Order: sequence, then structure tokens, then C-alpha cells
Amino acid sequence: MKKTSRVKKPVEKVIKTGIPHTPPSIHYQPISMQRNFYKAHPWHGIQIGDEMPKIVTAFIEIVSTDTVKYEIDKETGYLKIDRPQKFSNIVPALYGFLPQTYCGEITAQFAREQSGKEIEKGDGDPLDILVLSERTITHGDIICQAIPIGGIRMIDKGEADDKIIAVLKGDSMYGGWTDISQCPKPIIDRLVHYFLTYKNIPGEEKVAVDIDEVYGAEVAHQIILKSREDYRNLVG
Repeated sequence: MKKTSRVKKPVEKVIKTGIPHTPPSIHYQPISMQRNFYKAHPWHGIQIGDEMPKIVTAFIEIVSTDTVKYEIDKETGYLKIDRPQKFSNIVPALYGFLPQTYCGEITAQFAREQSGKEIEKGDGDPLDILVLSERTITHGDIICQAIPIGGIRMIDKGEADDKIIAVLKGDSMYGGWTDISQCPKPIIDRLVHYFLTYKNIPGEEKVAVDIDEVYGAEVAHQIILKSREDYRNLVG
């Protein structure tokens, strides 16, 4: 009687790495290998969002309970310690930046036109954002969806350094706001006071920071779009 040859099925093996291995003809790829092992760079690798400038993705560096000022390291994408908070001044909102934005010449020119003041250039950083929320967020290094409602036109040492003001999307207290006119004045005053004083050290000469204007959502949207143009010019 003639023997029939059996086709051997490929057997999955485990090699030293601990990752299952089978012959390439199977085209088998373990689920673990389909994961992205690399963290996206917060400035360049995270999308600002399809609905921007009305809804944006914000990267949060600092929260109100932080006793150290953190900021993104532009080269590595990791948070780094900028300086300890030596005095009682704390940021009164979630504080971070908008991915894939840049405060360059286009942003600076808009600030010149709006303020009528001499502004040398943009500050060379991603566009800053403050996000208001009723909830206590315990740490930074996170992303969130935010709705820009306005902003603060700040001129720091002759450089345009706008601060977009936004509300956390879905927030039960602030989430329904769409413009700065809906924000109570004491909240705005607190934000403005922070930026007027956060660099000042008792006994030393005060740092000259010019708060030119607090503006609404329409202007904030324009600044976001212009910072996007600056970013495209930066990265080519």
C-alpha cells in the first residue's frame, strides 16, 4: 500500500527574545509586534486635531499643584525641570502648548498689527495654552481636548508670547463656554496676574512683561492658524 506524505504544519517556536516565531511563509505577526514602541514627540508627533482652531489637542506640562516648573525639552520630547517654584506664585490653570504650532514671524506680525507696538519677533516656542477645568488634574505630561475661548496678548522682552485661554472639552463647569466674555472677570484677573508676576523675585529688579490685551475666541482662532503657518515654515 502506497504511503501518503503528510504536509507538516509550521510549528510556532519561542526564541530567546520571548517573541513567538514562525516561518516567514505564514506571514504571522504577534499582536505585541504591532504596537508602537516609540513615544510620539509632544511637539512634532501629536496632531492638533481635525477641528482646530475651534477644538484643539493640548499637551499639558504643568498643573496647579506642581511646585516645580516643567517644560518640554525640544530635542528629546521629554519633560524637563526648568526651575523650582521658589515662591507662592502658582499657575491657575492647566498649562502647556499646542502641538505643531510655533510663534515665529507670522505670529509676531499679527501681534504688531493688533497692538500697534514694536515687537521684534515671536518667542520661538510652541503656542502656549491655559486650560480651565473644574476638576483637579494631578499631573502633567498628558494630552487633552480643549475649546479655545480667548487669550492674553503678552509681550515678553520684545517678543510675542501669546497665551491661549481654553476650557476642557466636556467640563461640567466650564465646558459650555465658547468666548472669553462668558468667563468671570476674577478668573481672567487671576490668569493675568500670574503672568505679570511669575518671573519676579523679591529683592530683584522686576521683569518687564507687557500684557497688551485680553481677546476673545475669534482672535484666538486667528493666532492658532498663524502659529500653524509659522510651524509649517519652520519644519519645511
